[in-house]
Amino acid sequence: MRAMLCNEFTWPDGLAMGEIAPPVPADDEVLIDVEVASVSFMDYLMASGGYQMRPELPYAPGTDACGIIRTIGKGVTQFAPGDRVTCANWHGGFAEQMITKEWKCVHVPDGVEAAAAATVLHNYGTAYYALIVRDQLKAGETIFITGAAGGVGLATVDLARKLGGRIIAGVGSDDKAAIVKRYGAEAVVNYNTEDLSTRIKELTGGQGVDVCFDNVGGEVFQKMTRLMNWAGRLMPIGFTSGDIPTVPMNLPLVKNYSIVGLFSGAWFEKFRDEGRQANNAIMAWLAAGEINPHIDRIMPLEQAAEAMQLIADRKTQGRIVLQVT
Repeated sequence: MRAMLCNEFTWPDGLAMGEIAPPVPADDEVLIDVEVASVSFMDYLMASGGYQMRPELPYAPGTDACGIIRTIGKGVTQFAPGDRVTCANWHGGFAEQMITKEWKCVHVPDGVEAAAAATVLHNYGTAYYALIVRDQLKAGETIFITGAAGGVGLATVDLARKLGGRIIAGVGSDDKAAIVKRYGAEAVVNYNTEDLSTRIKELTGGQGVDVCFDNVGGEVFQKMTRLMNWAGRLMPIGFTSGDIPTVPMNLPLVKNYSIVGLFSGAWFEKFRDEGRQANNAIMAWLAAGEINPHIDRIMPLEQAAEAMQLIADRKTQGRIVLQVT
């Protein structure tokens, strides 16, 4: 079968289209004929060797994919060949066929487009775990979301809107302001051209934000350590700046705010029943039109490396989708 393969952790030379044998599902796995896969920053980070886990080489990147089940392992009970599903995996989606655990799959309802289904589980799953499980965002609370026009960021804006949060969106360029406003942001801050501290204080009456969902790390996170409201929740979820910050611990002490770590993939692995409930809720919201994943563009599988580079360079809004078959 055709696949975009990572043969070594060098970017982008380690990536190349190739032919590999179709994978064989274990007892608790399904084999999916992939129609489309979406591209995440995690795909880039893993393929370039910067992620906290490294798959055995060679491997096909691709965390999120949608397609039709071809075969199932003998222990699978919730799915059958011919079922239309989407899944959030660690990798494997950038190939004509992939295997994944049964518990990572979700049925895709009739009427839901494959491209949309392939974008939601990772992005909205992260947002769900952040806002509903960890931060427990309440209606009327102010939340500042960095990297707000990216895949995970825009999903978090969308879900925060659904939950009734007052959203301040952080972006790195002015051309991303329109989309975050359309998704529900009340205000937008460009932290590359505006003074972040001044703007957050203006927008919160000097109180600071109740929740900060930070994709960026580095200087942005460092500034947010001084811009939290009393009993707020400061959440690092990634470091797209490449700079992992440190925190003067007197700051959360004085304001009584919490630093809430988030690694959604580990939560879904460790608490599978809760993770399945989250995925089913996300798919139900998608089918009902209550959430609206944004697709930046659709590209052929052969351009997977270009797609990942666009995301790494922050030149996208929402998700890129790859047409696999």
